[in-house]
Amino acid sequence: MDPLFSAGPPASVCLLRLSAIGDTCHVLAVVRTLQQAWPDTRFTWVIGRLEAKLLGHIPGIEFIVFDKRSGRNGYLGYRRAIAGRRFDLLMHMQLALRASLLAALTPAHIKLGFDRARAREGQWLFTNQRIAATGREHVLDGLFRFAERVGVHERVLRWDIPIPQDARDWARQVIPDDRPTLVISPCSSHPLRNWHAAGYAAVGDHAARRYGMRVLICGGPTDLERRVGGEIASLMQQECENLAGRDTLLGFLATLERATVLVTPDSGPAHIGTAAGIPVVGLYAATNPARSGPYLSREWCIDRYDKAARQFLGRPASEIAWTTKIERPGVMNLITVDDVIERLEAACESQRTKAAAPAMDDRG
Repeated sequence: MDPLFSAGPPASVCLLRLSAIGDTCHVLAVVRTLQQAWPDTRFTWVIGRLEAKLLGHIPGIEFIVFDKRSGRNGYLGYRRAIAGRRFDLLMHMQLALRASLLAALTPAHIKLGFDRARAREGQWLFTNQRIAATGREHVLDGLFRFAERVGVHERVLRWDIPIPQDARDWARQVIPDDRPTLVISPCSSHPLRNWHAAGYAAVGDHAARRYGMRVLICGGPTDLERRVGGEIASLMQQECENLAGRDTLLGFLATLERATVLVTPDSGPAHIGTAAGIPVVGLYAATNPARSGPYLSREWCIDRYDKAARQFLGRPASEIAWTTKIERPGVMNLITVDDVIERLEAACESQRTKAAAPAMDDRG
């Protein structure tokens, strides 16, 4: 498959990825890759309302915010926003009909989408070029196929999300010193991916006793996140601070940049942790960490996906569709407290070794 734009970079690119938080973090790595390869190209990103709160202030990218709750008015507003424009390239990176309707409204010479096998919800009907078909791979690897299709092969695993001063001030309040800090972000927006509060409390107590770690419980303003945060705090015997509902996405990012390690299920915060550059202990049974785990921390993930496939579906993970989600009651109970503690200790040891390396080099 010959690369598109092999004769030179396009002048303008429109990226279409509305949601969710984790997937937009993946897309940002692709954008950084393209920006490095094509420094003179103008980038426009059509993004969701919530996701724009984390990424929409990044310089060098024009953001057009689409609020899916606005219905027909949202599409009319988008049409007005791009009136009179025509992009050289549209990267249609979302498998959702609402995103495809936006793709249909976007004037572009080339509309690049997923390969036919992955182009679910009729996405292939709204594109005129496709990325290369591949086997089972991580979501981010799949998104990097868009860059490869246009002739950019050198990947840049860099996020560089600017953090405003008020978010940095918040992070300094909750992590005021260099004491090792464990952040627990216990909730996914998919409830059946969530582990139990008692498990998080036991892990938090172990971190505090074994390593003297500060323990922060983070979460958004939803009733679920507030309730689970409160349950974990009430069950912990060691001191902790429950921040659920009190921070913002950028405040959370700033907090992670000052923290030591994050424990979380398959959720947007797992990928914010990757962007922040800290190890993420991911809890995976309902979903496959090889496909959707924190990209740079898959070695720290607890992987009970194959066990879940055998127990709930009667087949090993290798025999089920790559995108299968085993969101069944009780599936996350396949993860034990000892599982999480073992990976937490391994991640902490890795951080200590990494921190000691410069000093050892100096002595050498």
